[in-house]
Amino acid sequence: MPIGDVLNTGLEGFNRASQGVERATAEINRATVQTQTDEQQAQQRQLQAAGSDEAATAPVSQPAKLNESLVNLKVEEFNAKANTQTIRTADEVLGTLVDIKV
Repeated sequence: MPIGDVLNTGLEGFNRASQGVERATAEINRATVQTQTDEQQAQQRQLQAAGSDEAATAPVSQPAKLNESLVNLKVEEFNAKANTQTIRTADEVLGTLVDIKV
């Protein structure tokens, strides 16, 4: 396999990992905002229930979505590191080949 192909593969993989990081951080942000909104709604319900005889129930949050996004973020971090190492190795090999030819 030519060195240029290895470099391109590493760059493509790094770009995919970068996009995955952006996706995961956006999902984490959405989940965090949703959790804050749910907490505010729960506080409002508790205040309303305190004024009436109704029992206040907390909303069901979705921590699984947040956890999944955090795991995806870590996976993409490992992907980025692996592809960075591929690029670094291809660069070193190319440098060695240039040194040998000269």
